[in-house]
Amino acid sequence: MAEPEGAPRADKALARLQRAEAAGAHLPPLLVRAQRIAATVMQGVHGRRRMGPGETFWQFRHYQPGDPAQRIDWRQTAKSGQVFIREQEWVAAQSVWLWCDGSASMDYASSRRLEPKAERAKLLTLALAALLMRAGEHVALSGEGRAPATGRGALARMAAVLARPGAQAANVPPLEPLPRYAHIALFSDFLGPLDDITAAVGTYAARGLQGHLVQVLDPAEESLPFAGRIRFEGLENEGNTLINRTESVRGPYHDRLSARREALGRLARRNAWSFTLHHTDRPAAEALLALHAALSLPPVPAGGVRSW
Repeated sequence: MAEPEGAPRADKALARLQRAEAAGAHLPPLLVRAQRIAATVMQGVHGRRRMGPGETFWQFRHYQPGDPAQRIDWRQTAKSGQVFIREQEWVAAQSVWLWCDGSASMDYASSRRLEPKAERAKLLTLALAALLMRAGEHVALSGEGRAPATGRGALARMAAVLARPGAQAANVPPLEPLPRYAHIALFSDFLGPLDDITAAVGTYAARGLQGHLVQVLDPAEESLPFAGRIRFEGLENEGNTLINRTESVRGPYHDRLSARREALGRLARRNAWSFTLHHTDRPAAEALLALHAALSLPPVPAGGVRSW
């Protein structure tokens, strides 16, 4: 009996699909999810364009004290009567360091239908790494002690590190001598001591790193929807607090949370970093898209404003 036309091709396609499914079965679930989100975001964005030592024109900007004289564009300066610097587009891969808060407070989830903050932070960390590596960037986990790398092997190693119990279990990232002009993205609830967060951001910013703060919160931490007599248990040795009428403290609680967020925003602006807020009941792709946009834009001058 004659074989139906196209059958060999269909068999080969089926075999490839079966091999891909078999290989995927051995991948950590976190890595599979991260790659899926990165692929979704990748469809809606273009490659990163940055200012740097390339050959393609990026933009003109006003001369600032300390700029090398050889970077002055005399033609544009003559036309306008003001001194302009000609900036070129960065054409080489750039190093990006990632850190996610693995401290006990990140284990919180207000509902079984929501994943803990720690899981969402790890997912965003790995998804950003996958997205950047697809664009040819070199990525490393802060504190791991490895040089930035790219490719499937590097991504799989990062997934294995993040899957370990107690991975990166600290409220602030470790301070290490990262190269000037690299990027660092920090994923945390940023509810720990503000002085420690400020010191870490200030140290890295002083070294010339471009940074990105991503605050990950459970929606209940935003709204405090509880009422009546509630005992709140501290996850990091803060002790327990019993409140007889939880609804009576909702207003002051909102004020303190807003003050913390405003302080984080000021900290980011003061150091020319970006700040993004993400809730665990929202799609992870939303935060990843905003973060990718921040990584793609030229740095904001210290004290400038960039909001999302």
